Amino acid sequence: MIKAAGSGKAISGERTVPSLFSRRAALASILALGAAALLPGNARAADKVTEIRLDYAYYNPVSLVLKEKGYLEEELKKDGITVRWVLSLGSNKALEFLNAGSLDFGSTAGAAALIARINGNPIKSVYVYSKPEWTALVTGPNSPITKVEELKGKRVAVTRGTDPHIFLVRALAQHKLTDKDVKLVLLQHQDGRLALEKGDVDAWAGLDPLMAQAEIDNGAKLFYRNAGANTWGVLNTREEFAKQQPELVGRVLRAYEKARAYALANPAELKATIATAAKLSEPVAARQLERTDLSHSAIGDAQAGTILEAGLALQEAGVLGSDVDVKGAVAALIDPSFSKALTQ
Repeated sequence: MIKAAGSGKAISGERTVPSLFSRRAALASILALGAAALLPGNARAADKVTEIRLDYAYYNPVSLVLKEKGYLEEELKKDGITVRWVLSLGSNKALEFLNAGSLDFGSTAGAAALIARINGNPIKSVYVYSKPEWTALVTGPNSPITKVEELKGKRVAVTRGTDPHIFLVRALAQHKLTDKDVKLVLLQHQDGRLALEKGDVDAWAGLDPLMAQAEIDNGAKLFYRNAGANTWGVLNTREEFAKQQPELVGRVLRAYEKARAYALANPAELKATIATAAKLSEPVAARQLERTDLSHSAIGDAQAGTILEAGLALQEAGVLGSDVDVKGAVAALIDPSFSKALTQ
């Protein structure tokens, strides 16, 4: 599997003393308050939030703009809420952080979020940050591999639980192969690119901007592309956080919208922001942006359809069990109410 009180008084002559029931009630109240203080933060909805934790990711250009411009810090400072930024190097890392409660918001691919939800990670996808073609199957410049079928028996670098992994599984299935027909080399995206460059693997399920870097700087070839099999870039939050702090979720998404609008209006600056943050050349950043559509933000039927298609393909390929309710999992994953409120 892919786996990611009350009180009372009794009167005795002219002297007033606490009753036995009063003392017991007071003790119960104290104990209840103490127990509540020991509950984890996600069980105490009335607690004041003092910190919001978000990820930034090189595959999520809007997050880089949001972090650089400080729009969310500006929005939350009047309430004494600080913002902590955590780097996610792939959907798998963002999902791990969300599941551990060390992130409130994390950037992933839609299909990766679905697999995580099926595997018990209680997340909600609440926003779209991009419609990308961010993954393809990649070989070195001198490789004889030109078709998916030629991967049989070959070493393929991949990051488990990410859109490139799901893309690879689907590509193999469409060409009558499974992941058992290739030798998967499980590496984080950056290490996968380096392994391909050094010749340690025959192919790599790539992810932009690293894929663009391999292409521009090292002559790597994208020998299999399928834009429709790339699932949307979605922003996820922990389900309990969404239930307990809906107003804060809305404020985070409004800041995201401000950053997305800035990115669309300032493409040259966006390119420079990506290049600086990810330590890339501007031509590499430009190539990534050629394959990244930032004109969408609302999450809904279009995203659900693409994610469902990916999930059903994985089920058909035997990666998801036949007993998994993929359609139900997609419905449980996607919450369109927050992004819909942005346009009202």
